Amino acid sequence: MSWARTVARLFWLWTVLGTLWAWFYPAHFVWFVKETVPGTDLRLVPVGLGVIMLGMGLTLSFEDVRRALALPRAAAIGVGAQFLIMPFLGWSVATLFGLDEGLKLGLILVSCCPGGTASNVVSYLARANVALSVLMTMCSTVLAIVLTPYLTKGYAALSVSIPVDAWAMLLNMLAIVLLPVVAGVVANRFLGARARVVVGEVSPLVSIAVIVLIVGGIVGASRDLILENFDMLLLAVFVLHMAGFLLGYLLARLLRLGESERRTVSIEVGMQNSGLGATLAKLHFAALPGAAMVCAISALYHCLIGSVLASIWRARPPREEASTDADWQENS
Repeated sequence: MSWARTVARLFWLWTVLGTLWAWFYPAHFVWFVKETVPGTDLRLVPVGLGVIMLGMGLTLSFEDVRRALALPRAAAIGVGAQFLIMPFLGWSVATLFGLDEGLKLGLILVSCCPGGTASNVVSYLARANVALSVLMTMCSTVLAIVLTPYLTKGYAALSVSIPVDAWAMLLNMLAIVLLPVVAGVVANRFLGARARVVVGEVSPLVSIAVIVLIVGGIVGASRDLILENFDMLLLAVFVLHMAGFLLGYLLARLLRLGESERRTVSIEVGMQNSGLGATLAKLHFAALPGAAMVCAISALYHCLIGSVLASIWRARPPREEASTDADWQENS
């Protein structure tokens, strides 16, 4: 195991440390969410998310897709659960806790986002089905280009008076999600074997660094607002993710998937692409800083919950343990 993979496995630790650092020294992170790429009008946050999506594409191959498609039923169940369970949970929790409109919109937005790339690492640590995790992340990310804007618009219309421009959000999703992922997958096909190994090691580290910068920047800029809503906000986000992990697992069990697939669905449903949510919130709801702040807190929570579950499941290997580890090695 290389040092790069060890660093990537500790993504939850870097998120926690980055958040604490930003809390006490906001200026060290706030620049990332306020500044643009030198010499351009491009803001750093969407550019950073594009880099993450490019990295996802670079680590995927057409062979990964072919191998994972051997489990179409499990993938369909997982992706369906992602966009059925979490958006409903986001709206329900936001309504139940009586959050103000900015925070409510942030909770709905992050719950309508696809699974996060960190879920692939957590799936490996939890002895889940990593190939299935990769496929679900890809599928949910592509479907999110349309589903995230319109699910957000639909659920927001039920509980907040703030208009959501789903079309503008969809255009942003095309630019910062679809194009970089496709470019990465195509580039992967032309990389040599050695280059693929290097990319596979470096890409997760770059993604972690960008996520920590986004989360830290939003937390640092929203410190006062977090303190004002400390109790209810933290509890609401925690309930959202715990319910997502639990219901994802129970649904997969109800539909009689194997143990490693149950774990995978649980992780994919419970872990959102909070970086995408934060980016969309910064682009479309800049007047409501609470929306992006919820996404930043979401990133912290799902990293911690996912890591705890992974440590528990790691000690209880399913019967599919051998194939799961082999899948990871082939995907790494």
